[in-house]
Amino acid sequence: MSWNKIIECVPNFSEGRDLEKIDQIVAPFRIKAGVKLLDYSNDEDHNRLVVTLVGEPEALYEAIVEAVGVAVRLIDLNQHTGQHPRMGAVDVIPFIPIKNTSMEEAIELSKKVAAKVAEIYHLPVFLYEKSATASHRENLASVRKGEFEGMAEKIKLPEWQPDFGPAERHPTAGTVAIGARMPLVAYNINLSTDNLEIATKIAKNIRHINGGLRYVKAMGVELKERNITQVSINMTDYTRTALYRAFELVRIEARRYGVTIVGSEIIGLVPMEALIDTASYYLGLENFSMQQVLEARIME
Repeated sequence: MSWNKIIECVPNFSEGRDLEKIDQIVAPFRIKAGVKLLDYSNDEDHNRLVVTLVGEPEALYEAIVEAVGVAVRLIDLNQHTGQHPRMGAVDVIPFIPIKNTSMEEAIELSKKVAAKVAEIYHLPVFLYEKSATASHRENLASVRKGEFEGMAEKIKLPEWQPDFGPAERHPTAGTVAIGARMPLVAYNINLSTDNLEIATKIAKNIRHINGGLRYVKAMGVELKERNITQVSINMTDYTRTALYRAFELVRIEARRYGVTIVGSEIIGLVPMEALIDTASYYLGLENFSMQQVLEARIME
């Protein structure tokens, strides 16, 4: 790619089961010049679609606005069920500066997208993370609390007036959070138990809000088809809290219930540095650096 400026976007859509709808939502990202679709993954238990794309700011803006329109048309949250919390057909749209762009430019783009989708789709928009207009709106979990069902009343409260759009929940598409942030790693750890209460307790103990790891958000999820549960984790700054720390703390907490880890997964894309850091820990590498990674040197 010979683009001068590159911003990453990882929109989350509340549809993980209907493949035809998923294909229509992703379509705008396949055909737009100046945008590259890197990855998308859907989860039926979560009933959620996570898309990862990069692009030049203006092209990314156009593609995202178009995809939001498709999702608003296709997804009715009154009929939606799934393990993952959600408040909108398009639940969250984060922008991450990658190349020759600053966090300020990512914030500007997030506000531009927010204004447009509010105008043409009549969606209430909350700005979150680095784009937040108030400190109580920075944390996505706080914004989303109450989800689609509770948002009908929450949005009427003075402290939860949307930053853009009507102060009324969209009847089928709900609300959306849009903002700029650091790269996030969606990392899930699967447990050898179908007891959701155990997974929920472990998630509570490892997440920052309850005194756990600083840059970790977590919740317990039931994977019915596999008859197991999962600690679903968002690593909000992998440079400060490594993946292996979350893995080992889950292992420690699970031991008290006689439960083991049966596997883990990464949703979407992950920075190479996050994996190298974890590999270095488990291999006991001494004085190792990213400069010793072949692919990293090639890409310089």
